[in-house]
Amino acid sequence: MTPSLLNHYRTVVVPQLKRELSKTSVLAVPRLTKIVVNTGVGRRDEKEREAIARALGLIVGQKVAPKKARKSIAAFKTRIGLVIGFGTVLRRARMYDFLERLIRVAIPRLRDFRGIDPRSIDESGNLTLGFKEHSVFPEMIGEDAKPAFGFEITLVTNARTRHDAEALFRALGIPFKK
Repeated sequence: MTPSLLNHYRTVVVPQLKRELSKTSVLAVPRLTKIVVNTGVGRRDEKEREAIARALGLIVGQKVAPKKARKSIAAFKTRIGLVIGFGTVLRRARMYDFLERLIRVAIPRLRDFRGIDPRSIDESGNLTLGFKEHSVFPEMIGEDAKPAFGFEITLVTNARTRHDAEALFRALGIPFKK
């Protein structure tokens, strides 16, 4: 079963962007290639790390991979191989399902939300969002929200310019500031 956002992209967004961006081919229209979700755990004990990995896995809908330190930093008391975060990459149907939950449920639940700044899109056409609390996602309703953690979501596109990427994100329904 394909998510409704994927159907919306194929039937509405692609023809709209093809006209708007003056593209000759459907394949030239920018598209979302993957969503990367990362969180850092810092110096937490093993029990908290497992709870964070479990909660992040519930949010994204797949198992998260531990991210290990690549070099030792004495000031932060980190050693090579120490788990300092968790991350995962979403693609295809799971990516569109996560994006739909992000746009329709999680972002509207943010306190004092006034829209995403369009300057958050980098020169490569990728949008990075930071969340201070993981509890805005519907999977965390009724779950024990301890320990609280933040994470970042990067929406990676194949757009060649910021303008093309912004047009794609607006067409998908991401709420930008006016």
